[in-house]
This record gives sequence, C-alpha cells and structure tokens, in this order.
Amino acid sequence: MALRKRLSFAIKGATFLEFRREQLMFQISNLWNDYLKGRSEFMITYKKSLSYLNKTYREMGKNGLNLISKLSRIQYKPRIHIENIKKMGILVSQLDYEIFEEEKLPAYTFDGTSHYIEDLINSLKELLENISQFSEIEDLILKISINFKNVNRRINGLKNVIIPKLKVDIKQIKDSLEEIERENYVRLKKTKDIIIKQQEIF
Repeated sequence: MALRKRLSFAIKGATFLEFRREQLMFQISNLWNDYLKGRSEFMITYKKSLSYLNKTYREMGKNGLNLISKLSRIQYKPRIHIENIKKMGILVSQLDYEIFEEEKLPAYTFDGTSHYIEDLINSLKELLENISQFSEIEDLILKISINFKNVNRRINGLKNVIIPKLKVDIKQIKDSLEEIERENYVRLKKTKDIIIKQQEIF
C-alpha cells in the first residue's frame, strides 16, 4: 500500500512537472522575440558608439578624449539600482538605471574638439539604456532556461528511474503474495483431503 501511494504521488509529480515544463517553454517562446529584438538594438547602438568613438579618436586623439571623459564625471551622475523580484515564479534581478545630468557647461569647447563628440555622448547614453534593458531580458530568459533544464531532469528521473522501480517493486511484492496465496491454498487443500480421509477411516 505504501509503495502504491508513493507510485501515485510520483505519477502526479511527473504530471505536474510536465505542466510546469510546458509553461516554461511557452514563457521562453514569448520572451525569445523580445530577446532577439533587444540584442539587435544593443548591437546596433554598440556598433554606432564604436564608430563615433573611432572618428573622435581620429580627430582629437586618445588623450584629449580621455581628458574630456574625466572632466565629464562632474556633469554626469549615473545611478543603478538592482532589486530581486519574482517574475513568472522565478527570482530575477530588475535593473533600474538613470543618468542625472547637472545643468552645467559641457567639459569641452568646440575649439579643438571633434564634431563627433556630441554624437558619441548621445550614443553612449543610448547604449547604457539598451544594456540595462537587454540585461534584464537576458537574465530572465537564462534563469527560465536553467529552471526548464532542472524540471526536465526531474521528469526524466521520475519517468525513467523512480516510477519504473516502484512498478517493479510492486510487481515483485504482488507476485510474492500470489505465490504465498497459492501455497496456502495447496496446503489447505491437502489438509482438507487428509481430514476427509481420516473421517472416512473412522
């Protein structure tokens, strides 16, 4: 009886996990388009930023750009807040990114500065925004994929190891009980025959 209860529980568990696996597959398929879109936007912005960076280097040199970069730290104050929340039953990190720009004169003049510097700054702002959005989707899809792998492994363990073993154990016990029952029947029949013969003698 205990083994049958365990078997019933294992079968219910496998059914529940299969339902959970289907849910995870549905979530992955829904997120996949967002993931591809986010990756595409990130790559476009990344390439654009590299292009502006290369053009700026050519016009004003690396040292000049590094100096502007160090001076710009006074004007731009990035803020990143990471919070762990449950989404779709999975604990994921939510990234909140903001960049505060103080109303000051820029850390550069137009004299001796590349005319690509403004385009570079704007593309870098866009790149940081894309990174924060894309990292959220990537983190979520990665954690759902890991969860899917774990659920799949449990289903395989239940279906290929635990449930078959329980069935074999139950069959062995059932066969043993049937064998004992047959032996008892034969014993009782022989005992009955002996009693009948003894009664006939007397």
